[in-house]
Amino acid sequence: MCFFRYLVMTIGSVFIVLVALAFTRIPYDIHRWLGYTVSTYTYKPEYLVMLGGSGMPSESNLIRLYYLQNLATKFPESKIIITHPYDTAVVLEMVDFIFKMGVKKDRISIMLKGTNTREQASELISAFSALQSSKIVIVTSPENMYRSILTFKKLHFKQVGGEPAYENAMYVDLSYDRKKLGEKYYVPDVSENMSLRYDFWNYLKLEVTVLRELTAILYYKLNGWI
Repeated sequence: MCFFRYLVMTIGSVFIVLVALAFTRIPYDIHRWLGYTVSTYTYKPEYLVMLGGSGMPSESNLIRLYYLQNLATKFPESKIIITHPYDTAVVLEMVDFIFKMGVKKDRISIMLKGTNTREQASELISAFSALQSSKIVIVTSPENMYRSILTFKKLHFKQVGGEPAYENAMYVDLSYDRKKLGEKYYVPDVSENMSLRYDFWNYLKLEVTVLRELTAILYYKLNGWI
């Protein structure tokens, strides 16, 4: 019984801490740190490498493809590599998607091996012999960027930068008076409290994302992969 009681108390304490942190900027700041702390670059990339891992269409892949297309337009001489674990149909859909956005297919190569970031980086070395010594920019989710950059550098890629695929903030127009529409409020009206309506819940979601990624970073560190 004592063990069970301590377990419940521990879980409860962790929950309270997570809820309290969701009222602060800390989850957001850690997430931004993961995306930007090692990803900056000043060169023109020779290769744009998108690390895929979800289905198609999916929020994760679509936003990465959006950033990939922007980079492909900004650096028209760069070659493009799309990686995805073993699913040819998904990758071909991704290629077709950015082709419809104006990226020529003769710039695009695909790589279907590797089920995690380290395996993908290793397979890229085997598939593209010039990649290790080239200037590359990785496109992936913000929370994955820190681990991805360090993994590539551990495998002796010479110049690695990153473009974290952040979604743009939503703009909400609150200039009109909703009460004039005849609405009734049976509980306190929080419709103009954007921090409570959006930031708190978004930060709770970010906490889960950040904790999962920090666990992955620890796992990579213990294995000597970063």
